[in-house]
Amino acid sequence: MDKIKRSLQYCLLGWAILLLIIAMQTMAYSSNSLRWQSLSSLPNPLGLAAPLAGVSNNALIVAGGTNFPDAPPWKGGKKVWYDQAFILENAQGSWKSGLKLPQPIAHAVSLSTEEGVLVMGGGNAEEHFKEVFLINWRDNALNLKNLPPLPQPCAFAAGARLGDMIYLAGGITRPGATEALQTFWALDLNHFNKGWQELPPWPGPGRILPVAGVQDGAFYLFSGARLYPGPDGKAKREYLRDAYRYRPGTGWQQLADLPRSAVAAPTPSLPLGRSHLLVLGGDDGSKVDFQPPDKHPGFSREILDYDTQTNTWKIYGTTPAPYVTTTIVPWLGGFVVPGGEVRPAYRTNDIQIVYPVVD
Repeated sequence: MDKIKRSLQYCLLGWAILLLIIAMQTMAYSSNSLRWQSLSSLPNPLGLAAPLAGVSNNALIVAGGTNFPDAPPWKGGKKVWYDQAFILENAQGSWKSGLKLPQPIAHAVSLSTEEGVLVMGGGNAEEHFKEVFLINWRDNALNLKNLPPLPQPCAFAAGARLGDMIYLAGGITRPGATEALQTFWALDLNHFNKGWQELPPWPGPGRILPVAGVQDGAFYLFSGARLYPGPDGKAKREYLRDAYRYRPGTGWQQLADLPRSAVAAPTPSLPLGRSHLLVLGGDDGSKVDFQPPDKHPGFSREILDYDTQTNTWKIYGTTPAPYVTTTIVPWLGGFVVPGGEVRPAYRTNDIQIVYPVVD
């Protein structure tokens, strides 16, 4: 009887320890916070949407992008594409300007690599590009290196780096397209000469402006907008909430839907710990055709938290930088949000860096 009693006591003690460990882990996670800091404002006073952004030789590069310098489109203003490039060499410094890309460009996918900022696709008012190149900041100059082009022109896509592989998903091939790509391409950073590999796409509709991410050895694809022709023949958007995971060697798996759409949220999503991805704001589609457009209140401030282990979503506070059509750039232990669009046709030159903090 004493043996049984002792065994029961040990069992209960074991369960108590296990519950304590779980509680401590939960407390450690719930005490996570995001510390935001403003960097020097971008020299373009109107700000930019959809710029190229990344890090080369420890310097932050922001280049290209678009804005409406004269007036918003509903007042007859025209969108302008830029070839300007700006360099920030430290978080307390000011931007170097006066640098240029070979041509104006926006809505490319840009990711940091050891050799420089990898720029894929993009476009301007007349065409979309399939060119791929590296930007390297060296000796106070931008040095460009051409790489194998994409299988076809592509802009408004999303991509992320998983190990030595670059993955690129979705987009459109030309301005004004009424159907989005359902394409998934990969490039091996160790074997540029092999070019881009076409992989099986996710089991869902094609899309523009999705959010990519990397966590737990897998590539993630969240939200975006499906395109279809409207009565006037111009593209209409269906705001998507679906989510997918691609694991090399295994393929695609559909995941739990997002609580809301997060079209054009900064991408790639921000990794938190070893099993979370944060989606910062985005366009949830609730204010499409808002009137009057000059009074548009802006895009969602909610941060969505996806747990890769439990396949669940929750709200993780709010972002002070609710900007869309921009990217997230890992830099100096934090993640930079280099401006973007604050409401339709209006940009910001505010540059924020966010640091995940565990108390």
